[in-house]
Amino acid sequence: MHNATGIIIRLTKLSDTSLIVNWCVDGVGLVRTVAKGARRPKSSFAGNIDLFYLAELQWSESTRSDLHGLRELRVENRFEGLRGDYKKTLMASYFSALVSHVLEEGVCDDAIFDLLKRALAYVSVEEANLKAFDHFEKQLAKCTGVWDGRRRANLALEDAFGKLPILRKQCRDSVCD
Repeated sequence: MHNATGIIIRLTKLSDTSLIVNWCVDGVGLVRTVAKGARRPKSSFAGNIDLFYLAELQWSESTRSDLHGLRELRVENRFEGLRGDYKKTLMASYFSALVSHVLEEGVCDDAIFDLLKRALAYVSVEEANLKAFDHFEKQLAKCTGVWDGRRRANLALEDAFGKLPILRKQCRDSVCD
């Protein structure tokens, strides 16, 4: 069994009753878990699994695949401010997609986890703005060691990790309005 703090960065329907939950986990990196029965109304996971939730989680490692079994979770922060504003939700989605894009599964980077956690907390209470958008990309480029300080951070990230998530343009355009 593993215990850690993580942020839900993606949810995928696995079956009528189960979900695949992708996490950015402090001290671990990217982790994919199966929440069996999570879509059932009386599930112990009901109301505790949603995008951008910060939670203490416990999972058992699979020996056959990279899809591990989610055993328990306790939500620490729901970042409620992200839920009522399209621009905030879009920015949080872009940040999560970008983290998922630059991290490899099982690669630990506490600085990236901390950056994502701080970014979600900021956008949850402040307006989604271009300054936050650019700051996140710059800090992520620094954390990954690809930013040289001379050119735009998004170009450095793109050179190192390939084309950035398609959400980037939509997010940037929405915060520039």
